[in-house]
Amino acid sequence: MKSKRTLAVFAPHESQRFILPMTLVFVCLMAVVIIDHLLNSSRVDLFLVIYGSLSILYALMNNALVLRTNNYCERYGFINALAMGTILGLFTYNVSAKAVEASHIFIILGIVSVAATSSRFHSYITMALTLAISLPDRIGQFNGYESLLELATPYIISIVIVETLLRIKATTRQHIHRLETINKVSRQIMLSLETDQTISLLNATMQEALEADTYFVGIVKDNMISLDLFYDDGEYFNGMQIPLEGTLSGWVIKNQRKLFLPDLRDEVELEGISEIVIGGKEKTSLSWMGVPLKASNVTGVISLGSYKPNAFDSGDMELLSNLAQHVTLALDNTIRHSQVEEQARLDSMTGVYNHGYFLKKLAEQARDSNNTQMSLIMLDIDYFKQYNDTFGHLVGDRILKTLCTAIKHHIKQTDAVGRWGGEEFVISLPGASGLEALRVAERIGQTMALLRIEDREQNAIPVPTVSQGIAVFPVEADEIYRLIDLADRRLYMAKERGRNQIEPILEHWENIPVK
Repeated sequence: MKSKRTLAVFAPHESQRFILPMTLVFVCLMAVVIIDHLLNSSRVDLFLVIYGSLSILYALMNNALVLRTNNYCERYGFINALAMGTILGLFTYNVSAKAVEASHIFIILGIVSVAATSSRFHSYITMALTLAISLPDRIGQFNGYESLLELATPYIISIVIVETLLRIKATTRQHIHRLETINKVSRQIMLSLETDQTISLLNATMQEALEADTYFVGIVKDNMISLDLFYDDGEYFNGMQIPLEGTLSGWVIKNQRKLFLPDLRDEVELEGISEIVIGGKEKTSLSWMGVPLKASNVTGVISLGSYKPNAFDSGDMELLSNLAQHVTLALDNTIRHSQVEEQARLDSMTGVYNHGYFLKKLAEQARDSNNTQMSLIMLDIDYFKQYNDTFGHLVGDRILKTLCTAIKHHIKQTDAVGRWGGEEFVISLPGASGLEALRVAERIGQTMALLRIEDREQNAIPVPTVSQGIAVFPVEADEIYRLIDLADRRLYMAKERGRNQIEPILEHWENIPVK
């Protein structure tokens, strides 16, 4: 990523405080020179009077009609530079020897005013034009180094003031740009309730606000730093992990301190740092900054790197720190929101999907199946009411939780299990045939048979059996409610056959074609 810090020309309203007093000084000094000329000349210099009056009028109109409105544009800046250079040059050319000092003040004020409202290029055009017009009159007056120094003095002073003013303008613009960036990203990401969307907004902000060859956002997961966002020299390498131990990012996270390394060619003297980890492309950053992310649900780091030494300054670190604060809060909010949403999807006792969300999940799986097979198992604990009455509801709750654990142990991550109601559960197996679903059902039954449950006195309690019914989409039912109804009817057929049964039996599935 290359620099995105190109800033607009200094806005007109930013120059008003500077231009208004300068215009007044310009007008007053011009008036003094004209009055002085009229009083001390043997004849009235009509040209100078007219010229001075027009100059005053130009300065007032320039301030009132252009600089204090939104009419400023790049073309006007060039025209203004030519006009100011011509005014200053003609005045200096025609002014009497007694008013040379005043002309120097006019030159400085004129050139600096152009710099304040336009750019360096325009101010130097004004300077060059002023010198070009006034120089012919001064060449014949040279009398050694003193005359040359007198001629050069206003231009030297102008250069110093212009460069200082432009540096202040650049710093001010950069500071304003950073504040605007922080305000923009804070408004956007705090409204986001999705982690991926928050990371995407942060990525856009990083590219807009900071000049860096590489950056990443890392979140601590299982004693590793998972890079949820990783940009390196024009490419993304998301999904990578780097060690928590012995790395710069790990040091930032463990010590909860900012780290600014302007030149990594120097030896890094930090406790526990064994290597500078290279991720993404096989290039080593020569400048590096890292800021910790820490909240109740977030522990991580946000980092910036450059292949050039001394690429960052304290302003970049300040911006990164401010970004980190907003990003931490935003990520913490998204994680809290996802946790609340997840809890709303789950049955509070067993931790599997509740009835409503399972139906939604099943509909999504059916829609995404592209007419490939998806099996559904309806499962019910046999004689569970009598079991609860005999051993108590606490033991019954343990059986429900143990059954769900057994089910999760025998299904894939893409499968889903939900509590249909009471002691009845439902399992969806996308991509599984009826025969494969039968094998899963058999393993669940075998696991339940091998379980050992004890009461509070450590006495063994018999574990209840389960009955299961299986149906396949879309081979046997092409709509999810028909699929559920078929599996449910088969579940009761299994119960009628004596419980601890699976319906249909193996022979049924051997005659069903596999898609």
